[in-house]
Amino acid sequence: MKSKINYLNFGFATFAAMLTGISFLLFVSGCAKKNASQPQGPEVAVTQIHHESVTITTELPGRTAAFRIAEIRPQVSGLIQKRLFTEGAEIKTGDMLYQIDPAPFQAAYDKVKANLPALKLRAERYKEALIDKAVSQQEFDDADAALKQAEAELETARINLDYTRVISPINGRIGTSNVTEGAIVTAYQSMPLATIQQLDPIYVDIPQSTTELLRLRRNLEGGNLNHDKANQNKVKLILEDGTPYSLEGILQFQDVTVDPTTGSVILRVIFPNPNGILLPGMFVRAIIVEGINEKAILAPQQGVFRNPKGEAYALIVDNENKVEQRMLTLDRAIGDKWLVSSGLNSGDRVIVEGVQKARPGTLVKAILFKADKN
Repeated sequence: MKSKINYLNFGFATFAAMLTGISFLLFVSGCAKKNASQPQGPEVAVTQIHHESVTITTELPGRTAAFRIAEIRPQVSGLIQKRLFTEGAEIKTGDMLYQIDPAPFQAAYDKVKANLPALKLRAERYKEALIDKAVSQQEFDDADAALKQAEAELETARINLDYTRVISPINGRIGTSNVTEGAIVTAYQSMPLATIQQLDPIYVDIPQSTTELLRLRRNLEGGNLNHDKANQNKVKLILEDGTPYSLEGILQFQDVTVDPTTGSVILRVIFPNPNGILLPGMFVRAIIVEGINEKAILAPQQGVFRNPKGEAYALIVDNENKVEQRMLTLDRAIGDKWLVSSGLNSGDRVIVEGVQKARPGTLVKAILFKADKN
């Protein structure tokens, strides 16, 4: 009986040991599966790339130029009696700037005017006499020609008298005067008396290289860019001190001639300038809208690196959580990102933190970059 009990105890102990072994094997197997589903490796922060709609702009240097320039020159010779403006002041069309001594011109006008009634009366008498054949046709023609010549001389004298009053042909700001009272001036002389510049609105002339022009046309024709009809001709301006100009300009025209010395064409933009902030000759930077890229790929600059050859690349985490190196073709910087022409696709996960611990082909644990969580 005792032997039978020992045999039963031995069987029970064996069965318990088998259950313990099976449980241990199941536990190890579960841990292995768990470890297989959660890769072990360094932790890296990634940002996921998506297609974005981006307005593509180009920043180009430019120089301001007056909207209109009038160089004031005398149209008759004479002595400057008065200067009637303040240098640097705003001038209106029709404002009188200088008075040239009118005395000799007034005398010439009065002389012709005094002779005109007699010549007119003579022509009228000859006309009546011609009807009665009292004078010949030639005598009447001579009297009539003398009258017309006198009338023309009177008009010329009147014009010259008016020209003694030198007036402004445009609105604008007048500069320094090159002559003073008492100066002798000559009709249509090479040196202007003063110069008036219209500064509101004002031009900005922007040289654009033919290389950039051809690239833009290729992108438009290839469908990489779409015309932004609402903003295509709007231009923004950055002043010399780096501050943005508050008003937008309108692209007026593009020159059709290439400058052979610079290989560029001129874009002319017109800007409102009500407060006179922009002055002729200032250097500025213009931001011109090229178009819209509806499927742009933008990569954060902190996730783009360069090899010793200067070639751009990024490290991405593939579907197997392994690191892969991708060579990139970059177009331009847009804010704190690079516009990528090739090398990245929508859905790619680019490593932006923990790059030092990531090597191509190694297994990593990818977490979302903190900035992308917000």
